[in-house]
Amino acid sequence: MPLVGTGQMLREARQQGYAVPGFCVWNAETIHTVLRVAAELNAPVILMSSPGEFPLLPPAILGRIARAEAAPLSIPVAIHLDHGNSLAMVAECLEAGFTSVMLDASDRPFAENVRLTSRAVKMARQAGADTEGEIGAVGRADDISIEGPHTGTLTDPEQAAQFVTETGIDAVAISIGNAHGIYAERPNLDFHRLSQISKLVEVPLVLHGGSGTPEQDIRRAISLGIAKVNVASALGRAFGSDLAARLVDPDDTLWLPLQMVKALEAVAAVVRRWLELTGAAGQAKS
Repeated sequence: MPLVGTGQMLREARQQGYAVPGFCVWNAETIHTVLRVAAELNAPVILMSSPGEFPLLPPAILGRIARAEAAPLSIPVAIHLDHGNSLAMVAECLEAGFTSVMLDASDRPFAENVRLTSRAVKMARQAGADTEGEIGAVGRADDISIEGPHTGTLTDPEQAAQFVTETGIDAVAISIGNAHGIYAERPNLDFHRLSQISKLVEVPLVLHGGSGTPEQDIRRAISLGIAKVNVASALGRAFGSDLAARLVDPDDTLWLPLQMVKALEAVAAVVRRWLELTGAAGQAKS
């Protein structure tokens, strides 16, 4: 089926008490792997790419690959710009057929975040796409991640409601103690803050930094309104660790395509776990 936006997908998830994972993809192989597993589990799914992936393949190529891979499937598939760092990048991704875009101005003063995000919303609506914004800044859990500031700031519930009202975004990413990257220790998520935000904000809520978050925390966050969970570092670590181990094994073939196929099975296992954990498995509407 054609690619769809994230708006309706996430509204249904929030209303019915599950979340849709957004999986970081960086080439045809990762797109194919994510969609293969999602189709097997009959799950809606979001493909995400950000400035960290575009040096490998630009938005135009990723968009074409996503459309070709999604066409024969009967599950809802969206392609999303994650952490767009400029309005020019938003425009490029919309031109490439992305069905959802995020302009991350969370490190800017509130008024500037509203102004820039509102412009991204207008651009997306003209292209028939949905939008995500961020209020409160989701920081980094390690020195490897390239997304987010080194130090995050927690989301103020009332400011989050104002931000959504003034920008018109379809989903909002919040900061409740979550972080991008691989956690060195268990994150301390502020569920009381999440509950307050959920009561004041009607649009679906997004949790960045899903990788490494304990399963019980993910389930609790979803019960309190999280409708999208971003998964990136877990995919990269699964692929890189598996491939690196195989390439130094003297008894294994060094033919890279065969090794990549095996490493992608490690990626598939991560995708399967998250589709089941978030409750997205079985939720695709026929």
